[in-house]
Amino acid sequence: MLLKTLFKPLRWAFRLVLALLILFEEWGWAPLQRAMAWLGQLPVLRQLEALIKRLPPYAALVVFFLPGLLLLPVKLFAVWLISLGRAGLGLAVIVLAKVIGTAIVARLFALTQPALMSLPWFARLYARWTAWKEQLLAWVRASSAWRLARAIRLRVRRAVKRMFASGAA
Repeated sequence: MLLKTLFKPLRWAFRLVLALLILFEEWGWAPLQRAMAWLGQLPVLRQLEALIKRLPPYAALVVFFLPGLLLLPVKLFAVWLISLGRAGLGLAVIVLAKVIGTAIVARLFALTQPALMSLPWFARLYARWTAWKEQLLAWVRASSAWRLARAIRLRVRRAVKRMFASGAA
C-alpha cells in the first residue's frame, strides 16, 4: 500500500508527459500530413508515393519505421550539442527533428496503412494503441488544468475578436 502511494505521483507525472507528447503528435499529425501530401504532388515524389503504396506488408513496415531510425543520429547529435553547453541549439535540433519526423511518419502511415493493417498482429497492436491513447487523452481532457487552459484560450480568442471588431469599426 505504501509503495502504491509513493508511486502515485510518479505515475501521474509519467502519464502527463506521455499525454503531452501524444497531444503534440495529434496536433501536428493532420496538418503535417496534409503538407507532406501537398509536397507529394511533385512528380518525383508522386512516383515514390505510388511505389510505397504498392509495397507488400513487411516492406511497408520497414518503410514506415525507417524515418525513426534515420533520425536517431540527428537526435544523438542534438544531445551532443547539449553536452557541449549549446542547449538552445540542441533543443532546436530535437524540435526540428521531431516536427520533420512527425510529418514524414504521418505521410508514410497514410501511404502504408492498408498494407500494415493486413498484418494481423499490427492491426491488433494498432487497435490497442488507439484505445490506450484515447483513454489517456480523455484523462487529460477531464483534468482541471486542461479545462482551465481551454477556458483561458476561449477568453483570449473572444477578447482578440472583440479587439479586432472594435478596431475595424
